[in-house]
Amino acid sequence: MNPSYPSIELLAERARQRMPGFAYDYLAGGCMAEVNLHKNTSDIRAVELRPAYLRDYKGASQKTTLFGREYSSPFGIAPVGLQSLMWPKSCEILARTARTHNIPFVLSTVTTASIEKVAEITEGDFWFQLYHPAEDSLRDKLLRRCAEAGCKTLVLLADTPTFGYRPKEIRNGLSVPPKMSLRNVFQMCTRPTWSFSQLFAGIPQFATLKPYIPPGLSMKHLGLFMNKTFSGRLTASRIRAIRDQWKGNLVIKGIVNPEDAELALSLGADGLIVSNHGGRQLDQGQSTVKSTAALAKQFKGRTKLMMDGGIRSGSDIAVAMASGAEFTFLGRAPMYGVCAMGSKGGDQVVEIFQKQLQQVMEQLGCEVLQDLPRHLI
Repeated sequence: MNPSYPSIELLAERARQRMPGFAYDYLAGGCMAEVNLHKNTSDIRAVELRPAYLRDYKGASQKTTLFGREYSSPFGIAPVGLQSLMWPKSCEILARTARTHNIPFVLSTVTTASIEKVAEITEGDFWFQLYHPAEDSLRDKLLRRCAEAGCKTLVLLADTPTFGYRPKEIRNGLSVPPKMSLRNVFQMCTRPTWSFSQLFAGIPQFATLKPYIPPGLSMKHLGLFMNKTFSGRLTASRIRAIRDQWKGNLVIKGIVNPEDAELALSLGADGLIVSNHGGRQLDQGQSTVKSTAALAKQFKGRTKLMMDGGIRSGSDIAVAMASGAEFTFLGRAPMYGVCAMGSKGGDQVVEIFQKQLQQVMEQLGCEVLQDLPRHLI
């Protein structure tokens, strides 16, 4: 681990120094006034844990089993869109990181590496998050490609029925490639490492969707095509149709209330990820740790209950699991690592979280992850 950046906060600051402002805003920003973005982390940090010092202690293990697969730690790399806009080849770097450290990697439909490329890097050991297409034919093509690539777990996104209102992205004219306003050009000129890396890597593309995008579209028409191609609202009939043909694990991401959770399980979901899209969709929504704690009372033991949003340290993972999550996912943190340190950034982030979580478990006197709820105050 590089001692210059021993925390996610330090990595985030280094990433901000290396990236154009529009790219950093896309990574770090939320919707509206960013209320829910900040609540995600502040609510986690408000939770307290109780140590037990005067007892026999044999040491802590982070190993955990999820859908019959043993992972080295209770966290994975969450899906993030437009990853290579933030740093070239970041999707591939993080897929390789996940494979090296034996943790799950979730590929987004709208990121910049293809299903086949990630399958090659991970030897088929990856998850895929589906933005539901408007046309069933495109849905079926994507599902077929996932199955052929060896993907065993499909994640359906529930929390994006509309595009979030994100003022920073509107101001920046976010697109792929970025809009060439004077403001954005100036930002790129002041970040030469990012700019030259992008030139070397080539223009970021929606790699998984490339076979279905008509050639030669302007950025305006590409945006119109994407809006027309994807219909974000997830319905019971859509889940049912996917469950009928998908033979692997089916996870619904973005669940925050018991009614949706109950419906998802009745339709055959194998797991739920409590998420509010990193505070990027509904500013007045509840933080993910509070939603997790509430859902765990009713659904823990009935399904695999997972969580993402607001996690910036190993302590945050311990709190999430003490609050009822059985597994967690990290979105911004691994991206901060790659944007700060390039190809070594993913390893840095994983090692930070592993070391911090280990220290917390040892301080609490907690030997296995399943015992963390006993330490919740």
